Amino acid sequence: MVKTASTMLPLGTQAPDFQLPDIVSGKTISLLDFQGKQALLVMFICRHCPFVKHVQAELAQIGKDYTDKNVALVAISANDAEKHPDDAPEQLKAMATELDFTFPFCYDESQEVAKTYTAACTPDFFLFDAEQKLVYRGQLDDSRPGNDRPVTGKDLRSALDSLLESQSVNPEQKPSIGCNIKWKPGNEPAYFGV
Repeated sequence: MVKTASTMLPLGTQAPDFQLPDIVSGKTISLLDFQGKQALLVMFICRHCPFVKHVQAELAQIGKDYTDKNVALVAISANDAEKHPDDAPEQLKAMATELDFTFPFCYDESQEVAKTYTAACTPDFFLFDAEQKLVYRGQLDDSRPGNDRPVTGKDLRSALDSLLESQSVNPEQKPSIGCNIKWKPGNEPAYFGV
């Protein structure tokens, strides 16, 4: 388990477009599907990572708590499923079903979407405002596997609530920490390991 921090993509960055299959519904999901929402949360997660397992129930709960509040959520897994079969689409579908995700869960087989978002770890969070500009790219909360702090989603929920209350999101943000995205051989992005 190698701890990797998020890249902290510059605030104000426009949300990169994507078109990915939702592993549950089979529909193609794109950025256009989320236009008109007050907030868009893009989460890079997977099934096997202990950091994601530690917070997955809270991610499902955030989905339930914010879906009716003009917030769109989408989860994306970009891990190399050949080397990590727990992160293959059928396993991700089982995860989404078991946790009762209320949001699309997409599979980025080429890993190109992860690269355009500069995703580095699982979990990695990118929160965009109504104009789909980045306002938050930090941690869920201070809890990590083994540190005995409760999983509350405090930091991410605070950013979401600020957006919904038309307030600016605090720019002082702590990076997310998790397992590195499992890049296919030779596909590692230039920012990886930075």
